This record gives sequence, C-alpha cells and structure tokens, in this order.
Amino acid sequence: MTEQNISLTNTEWNLMECLWDASPRTGREATDYLQEHVGWTRSTTLTMLRRMAEKGLIRCEDKDGMKIYFPLIMREDAVIKETDDFINRVYKGSVSLMMSAITKKQELTKEEIEALYAILREAEEGKK
Repeated sequence: MTEQNISLTNTEWNLMECLWDASPRTGREATDYLQEHVGWTRSTTLTMLRRMAEKGLIRCEDKDGMKIYFPLIMREDAVIKETDDFINRVYKGSVSLMMSAITKKQELTKEEIEALYAILREAEEGKK
C-alpha cells in the first residue's frame, strides 16, 4: 500500500498501534491488548480485524487453527501521511505557520530547540 493510499480512522489507528507494538499477533492477543488499552470487546476487535484485512491494511494467516495478524503498512508511512494531511488541512501546507503556533503555545527546552535547528540544517543540506 502506498503512502498516498494510507488513510486510517481513529479506530483503525488503535488496532494498527496494537500490531505495530508487537507483530504478528493472534486474534486473542489483539483482543487482550485492545481490551486493556482501549476497552474494546472481543466482538469489536474481531470485526475490526476482519474489516481491516478486507481493506488491505493488515494480513491474516491461518496457522494451526489460529488466525495470525500482520500490519501491511509501516507506522512511519502512516505517520508521514497523517502529518502531511494535518499540515495541509490546519495550516494550509505551511510548516512555518505550524511551528509558530507550537512555539507560541508551548515553551521549548534548549534541547528541543537544538533538535529543531538540527532538523532544519539537515533539510537545508538536502536542498543543496
């Protein structure tokens, strides 16, 4: 699945976090994890596993009578797509506007500021 095709709902994010956290997982392991972390019932988890397999977000294999689930998209790809969508929707594609809003609302530590400078220097080097 390409990054452009990744579009996860909040509910799908919950299940993907389960699989990204540890994969593969059996249906029972996913059910236990999601019950503990988000309060889902067994029925909800199994329905979401089936739907997400049908959408091509996860893969299901039968092994020794158990269903085993694997993520088909990488967390990094989903995060990049979600971030891009957010910046375009909220800040009209302006990263500088986003950073301005963040720094006005939240005090950054010296370490965070240095990390941001390093990111900007790396981006600048990539443009050469």
